[in-house]
Amino acid sequence: MNWNVNVSKLVPKNVFTSNLMPFDDWTPSPDIMLGNAVHNSSYSCNRSLAETEASLFPNLSSSGTSSERTELLSWQRCNGETSKQELLQKNWAALLILFVVIVTVTGNILVIMAVNLERKLQNATNYFLMSLAVADMLLGLLVMPVSMVTIVYGYSWPLPAAMCPLWIYLDVLFSTASIMHLCAISLDRYVAIRNPIRHNRSNSRSRARAKITAVWTISAGISMPIPVLGLRDHSKVFKDGSCLLTDNSFVLIGSFVAFFVPLTIMLVTYFLTISALQSEATVCLDQLVPRPKWSTGFGLNFLPGPTFSPSEKKLIFRRSISREAESGMGTPPFGRHTVQSISNEQKASKVLGVVFFLFVVMWCPFFITNVLAVVCEPKVCDADVMNGLLNVFVWVGYLSSAVNPLVYTLFNKTYRSAFARYIQCQVSIGHQHNLGLDDDTQDGMLA
Repeated sequence: MNWNVNVSKLVPKNVFTSNLMPFDDWTPSPDIMLGNAVHNSSYSCNRSLAETEASLFPNLSSSGTSSERTELLSWQRCNGETSKQELLQKNWAALLILFVVIVTVTGNILVIMAVNLERKLQNATNYFLMSLAVADMLLGLLVMPVSMVTIVYGYSWPLPAAMCPLWIYLDVLFSTASIMHLCAISLDRYVAIRNPIRHNRSNSRSRARAKITAVWTISAGISMPIPVLGLRDHSKVFKDGSCLLTDNSFVLIGSFVAFFVPLTIMLVTYFLTISALQSEATVCLDQLVPRPKWSTGFGLNFLPGPTFSPSEKKLIFRRSISREAESGMGTPPFGRHTVQSISNEQKASKVLGVVFFLFVVMWCPFFITNVLAVVCEPKVCDADVMNGLLNVFVWVGYLSSAVNPLVYTLFNKTYRSAFARYIQCQVSIGHQHNLGLDDDTQDGMLA
């Protein structure tokens, strides 16, 4: 998310030896586009040595003035090797970023296909995950490649000025949509645990689409001020020739509204869901564990009931699930859920917990640094250090869009089997094979 990624300045045009074309305020000259940026200090570096070389080897250049040949020799002598090293570093960075883009786009396309084609994955949680995959895929298609280009061009903006606010808008939109989807998933699952009857009545496909539409609408509303302000006033989105947000108040407010507030809601509801599931599991275990037996006779003495360790309780819980699966008959409900459904919910919560954890770990460094860059005094927080950290952390956040399909593949047998078939071009609509969550689970929920 490109809230406030500060970057290096454009090189002044008066230092170029060739300036044959008119340029607007935000378009770099051909020298920048060719990766041959020249710094003012380059001309003074070893100038006397360059002049000596020019006098000893007058045939090095067949055209141009003596001054131009001297500047050329000075540039080649002082910065030629450095330019090659920088170019090599940029090439490797571009290749690495290109790999990340390919993995992001391909992985999320597979997720979209799986939810659309696998009937066992067609439920509310997976619909949200499919919409999340759409946001991550679009981030990989429309945002990451442009960010890669800006890195290659020394963080200067090489495209038309009007495209800068649109690019920032898409960046903020898709990144905000990601956290909003995770927040909505956490809320939806908590409601499903606390009020299952009411949730089942409203858990139709049309209701899921309405919730997803609301998520995208909120994300678009948060991001909309960027193109509105940026297209009217370029100073809102340009700083020293770099495309970034310059309004500190918008950066600060946007960081809290788009990240910290939904993050808090997501974490609170997630832990409430875990607590509710543990309570439901306890109710089930109380029904499964044998009751203490009372003795007969005149005395009312009773025999103490058996005590079980946590591991033994889990074993009883798993055996009850196995008996339910083998008999083909549903276990009578204890509380609000059957043993099988509680087990499925717990497994799903573990996988979603991994997704939530990775998202938080990958995006928190960027947003924390982003807020510090605004509120911290320049004397305390070095601007160059903060800008360098932001340039790194924003790509760490982008990586979260690539890891979700990998998480589904590792933890979910349904996704794993579907991805393997799709890669082999074996696509079937409404696939109904036994693609349970693991060896003893037949539910289609993410788990």
